[in-house]
Amino acid sequence: MTSQMISGIAADRLSSDELAQNFADLHAPLKPHEVKVAADRCYFCHDAPCITACPTDIDIPLFIRQISTNTPEAAAKTIFDMNILGGMCARVCPTEELCEQACVRELAEGKPVEIGRLQRHATDTLMMQDVHPYSRAAPTGKVVAIVGGGPAGLSCAHRLAVLGTDVTIYDARPKAGGLNEYGIAAYKSTDEFAAKEVEWLLSVGGITIENNKALGKDINLDDLERDFDAVFLGVGLGGVNALDIGGSDKSGISDAVAFIETLRQASDLSTIPIGRNVVVIGGGMTAVDAAVQSKLLGSEQVTIVYRRGREAMSASRYEQDLAAKHGVKLMFNVQPKRLHGNGAVATLELEYTADEKGKLAVTGETLHIAADQVFTAIGQTLKTNSSLVLEGRKIAVNSVGRTSRDGVWAGGDCASSGDDLTVTAVAEGRDAAIDIHTTLMGGA
Repeated sequence: MTSQMISGIAADRLSSDELAQNFADLHAPLKPHEVKVAADRCYFCHDAPCITACPTDIDIPLFIRQISTNTPEAAAKTIFDMNILGGMCARVCPTEELCEQACVRELAEGKPVEIGRLQRHATDTLMMQDVHPYSRAAPTGKVVAIVGGGPAGLSCAHRLAVLGTDVTIYDARPKAGGLNEYGIAAYKSTDEFAAKEVEWLLSVGGITIENNKALGKDINLDDLERDFDAVFLGVGLGGVNALDIGGSDKSGISDAVAFIETLRQASDLSTIPIGRNVVVIGGGMTAVDAAVQSKLLGSEQVTIVYRRGREAMSASRYEQDLAAKHGVKLMFNVQPKRLHGNGAVATLELEYTADEKGKLAVTGETLHIAADQVFTAIGQTLKTNSSLVLEGRKIAVNSVGRTSRDGVWAGGDCASSGDDLTVTAVAEGRDAAIDIHTTLMGGA
């Protein structure tokens, strides 16, 4: 096995067969008999709590009943009517915290109906067919610009296109898809599904994508407002917070977002260098995805360090347990103090923390752990130079995505209403599209 060693970081740690097995689909599709068994467990509740728990308000009992009556295409239409990215959401949505947690079976038996996997069965069935399930309404004569080709932008674009409006999406990346294409763990979306989903969505017509067009660099909001009838911003959070501790200028330190993007776009995983002792700083989904994938690439020791307790982690308990199942060590109530090493990082000095009346405090007690590669997952920031009013660090919007500028809407992670979930971004893009259409049509 060949290796290009940089400090303790090396590529080609595992064979191609091992990597293929490690990065296989996390949740394989249900087999035909499994579909029937899973669907038959649904009680088809009246006023079902799973619907309320779904950010896109999918009629879950209805689509499961349609599956149980051998009409998965109808089930998929029920899903897509509310969530046009239902295929991806079936793969990445934290169903264990949303619809499945609210399932009556979960409350009664501790084992919910497998809503996510049933949703995948239905959406995959319909997407494999040649005919798009939607057709466009009569042309409205209106044109809308969408900045950002991620879940919010794509959802907004599709709904507007179906309603008869022509849409141009400007995306800063070489490929559309946003978080779905660049930012989720490779084992959650295999076989280039994100790209295939975008292609399928675009087949409705009326949507043009212009790649490598960044807001504030290649395009600006004033020009878009002049040239289009409305603008929707779904730019996500393009910046990352820096690690502000001593020694952070050493080699071997990078942000987890960039690492995950490299993984997602790699044609050969064996070429990605990984350390023997990897430390990920942070407590969210990005931290878990970076840590688990480090282990799958062949790292010997992977540790997530988080400054607060387990219950404060934004990553779900399911994701925490998934990390532990893959051999990742989780350390709580410790925060980075200093990185040590001669040019390249070798150890990370941590300081224990404590919760004192709701505030985080350091105890003065420290420890060192081996770390030849460190990934930071300590939050992302909004990158925009527009004159929009902000709420905190995000664009201030109302319940349907209207910003402080007339004719400009926003949704997804960049908006104050966003919660950094694909499914929520889809809902916000959809709702903004409906409000944009209503506004452009004079309130009809």
